[in-house]
Parts: sequence; C-alpha cells; structure tokens
Amino acid sequence: MKKIDIPKPQGYYCFACGTDNPMGLNMSFYCLGNTVRSDLSLTGHHVGWENIAHGGIISTILDEIMGWTVIAFQRVFFVTRSIEVRYLRPVSVNTPLTAIGEIESLNLPRGCSVQGTLLDAEGTKLATAKADMAFIPEKRLNILPEAYKNDMIRLFGEIEQLLA
Repeated sequence: MKKIDIPKPQGYYCFACGTDNPMGLNMSFYCLGNTVRSDLSLTGHHVGWENIAHGGIISTILDEIMGWTVIAFQRVFFVTRSIEVRYLRPVSVNTPLTAIGEIESLNLPRGCSVQGTLLDAEGTKLATAKADMAFIPEKRLNILPEAYKNDMIRLFGEIEQLLA
C-alpha cells in the first residue's frame, strides 16, 4: 500500500489540526489503503494524571482522525453527530502514537459511521471510538465562513486528485 499525504488548510486554530494554534496538536494526516492515519506524540501539556494523557485529549484525537477520514473519503462538509470512546489502556505522553480512522458504514441517512483506533508504537490498542457523522446539506453551508468553505472545497479537489 502506498502512503499518500493529505494536505490541510493553513492558518486555522483548530486545536487538533490547526497550523496556527501554538497549544494545539497540529495533527497531520495520510491515507494508507482505506484508512486515514496520523502519527503523533503527546507532551506534558496533555496530561491528566502524571505522564498519562488526559481522556479528553484522547477523545479529541479520535474525533479528529475520524473527521479527516470523512474529509478524505467522502469529501463533504459534516459534523460529529455522536461519538462513543472506549479507553482500553493508559496512554503515556512522550511516546509515539498512531491514530487510524476508517469508514464503517455509509448506510446512515445523510451521513456515515466511522471508527477510530489509537495505537502505541508496538501496535497495542490504547483506545477505540465509533462516531456517526452528519453531512451538512448544501443549503446549510451558509453558516460557514466563506473563506473556510472555499479552502475546504479546494482541499476536497486536491484530495480527489491524490486518491484518483
């Protein structure tokens, strides 16, 4: 399988993927087969208990990888309708992690179901998640700032060319 890096818009403050948030995770993404992945490592800024990542950070990572899975494979505007996270093992900070997202089902009305997994460097499952994503109908896209909407439409086109 060929690794395909996914471009992302620059200049946004999203805590998980934004390039301009100095406290954010600045996650980057790539496609590998029918999955979207992100390699990252958390720091002491992300702890709950000493040297253990906060559960909210883990949930954020899983929500973000599942969201970018929708961006890469569905290329639509969406919101997370619901998310269920299972914490399986403590997640240590300052260690390599890989987040993986995969479309589970396209059978939802106006949306899809996605699964996410967080692994350590040895491939041990640390946390899993399932989410239902609601696609935003075109008539409702007026709620988005015009510049953001245009950046995302450009991104959808770039990703489509990369995955063709």
